Amino acid sequence: MSAPRLKSKLLVQAGLRQCMALGIMATVARSGDDDAGAVYLKINRLGPGFTILALARELDGSLAWRSRTGEAPVPEEEADAVLERERRIDPDIWVLEIEDREGRNPLEGALFL
Repeated sequence: MSAPRLKSKLLVQAGLRQCMALGIMATVARSGDDDAGAVYLKINRLGPGFTILALARELDGSLAWRSRTGEAPVPEEEADAVLERERRIDPDIWVLEIEDREGRNPLEGALFL
């Protein structure tokens, strides 16, 4: 039997609250399936570019954020192209857009993951 999973909509809402608590601007750029849509972060570094992170389940069942755009920030057009490819594969994705000059992932290590 698999472990219970947090619904995607609740995860995104918790992410918004986490960002708010840290003083980081965030918005839901795309709403997906409330129950099981994949969750992506579009991190805007406000100059250097964007990073796309995808929430993925590890072999041990834990959740981890994986870069979909590589190590260095990319232009917004490239970031949007990555998200569009993902949307074509799975139309139920969620995208949480975060503005942070340092490119931090405010959801990394969050207790609700």
